[in-house]
Amino acid sequence: MSEPHAPEHHIVSPKVYLAIFFSLLVLTALTTAASFVEMYVFNVVVALAIAVVKASLVVLFFMHVKYSSKLTKLTLASGLFVFLGLLTMTLADYISRAWGRW
Repeated sequence: MSEPHAPEHHIVSPKVYLAIFFSLLVLTALTTAASFVEMYVFNVVVALAIAVVKASLVVLFFMHVKYSSKLTKLTLASGLFVFLGLLTMTLADYISRAWGRW
């Protein structure tokens, strides 16, 4: 007897995996190329933007979050929310310090 609420398994074709793999390679090459271009304060912004895109591809496709249940997506979103909250509090503390005034 099958369970009525059993999760469906989504089968991803190898073409999708190859497309993601090559896009990760292109983004890695783009990161390397961007490191040789002098963009002053935007070097970090560009590198982090590319890293976020790469991490999103890995999480969505290789960790199968794209095809997971809403509970899994909610867990991922709540973890990201907590991380951003902790990062915000850390940076707020860092910025509020009176450096060099002691």
